[in-house]
Amino acid sequence: MTGHRAVPTLAAMTAAVLALSVSACSPGDDGTSTTYLKVAFNQTETHPQYKALAALGERIEERTDGRYGLEIFPNETLGNQKDSIELVQADVVDLAMVAGSLLENYNPDFVVFNLPYTFDTQEHQRETVNDPEITGELFTSIEDDSIRVLAGFHGGIRSVYSSEGPVTEPADLAGQKIRVIESDTNLRMMELMGGSGTPMGQGDVYTAIQSGVLSGGENNESIYANLKHAEIAPYYSYTRHLMFPDYLVVNPSTMDELSEEDQQIFAEEIETALVEEAELWVEEVETSVETAVAAGAEFNEVDTEAFRVALEPLIEEKLTTPVTQEIYAQVRAAAPGEETP
Repeated sequence: MTGHRAVPTLAAMTAAVLALSVSACSPGDDGTSTTYLKVAFNQTETHPQYKALAALGERIEERTDGRYGLEIFPNETLGNQKDSIELVQADVVDLAMVAGSLLENYNPDFVVFNLPYTFDTQEHQRETVNDPEITGELFTSIEDDSIRVLAGFHGGIRSVYSSEGPVTEPADLAGQKIRVIESDTNLRMMELMGGSGTPMGQGDVYTAIQSGVLSGGENNESIYANLKHAEIAPYYSYTRHLMFPDYLVVNPSTMDELSEEDQQIFAEEIETALVEEAELWVEEVETSVETAVAAGAEFNEVDTEAFRVALEPLIEEKLTTPVTQEIYAQVRAAAPGEETP
């Protein structure tokens, strides 16, 4: 008889959350209590998003006179991102930072922001993804699933890295197996880029490249440096093909229970957090590049236009609804018309 790994049930995950947080309220010096909203987060405390969320919590607590704050659980303490969405839906966890691709499971139109070369710069992404005129209806479209999108945060800019040499054009990826996120979109993306996409858990990538099972991967500079992939795939080529957002999501009931004044405070401070996170990402990239270079990495520019042209069929294949076509057109119309520096 074949054994099966036990999959945690929602009840089990709920019990784990409650065990980690005995009480959501903490008494203040003046006798009032602070309600701490639980935030599920899958990265470490050094990640730009964690730092931005921590500062966000401090500002909210100050501006609400201690009525509300944030309690952040990093390192997938509350489960992976898929689990954390389910906990938000069940109103067990208040907020979660999740990858944009996961929201396609609730509304396929979210694919519009998960396609290559949708955004030109980090600022272009932040301003368009968080423009209510562009994304207002999309963000509220999954509220019947008990998910409300509060904002789209920057998740880094993904480029290709390889153990076999610098990549400057799609032909250079011929015959190379590149680790990608597990999805049909990403497999097709790497095919059009000239390589062979291979889904794999991030924890197995180092050994796979080292042993020759993989040629390389595609990710931002932070992941590349911090997971020490520069040691075994020293050629980082700036394809800058993906810049999809991570979303801060909440159960609508959580926000609706707040007064209009407190909801406004949350909205204003999240806007500040978005700008702050952008600055933190600049610092993170600079530090990561230095770390990678010290480990032996070489960074090079590519023929960006060649990759853009190669990936046009994927965009045409995925933008199949009037909603996605309209959003994509609005985003591209707002592009600054210059390459990411």
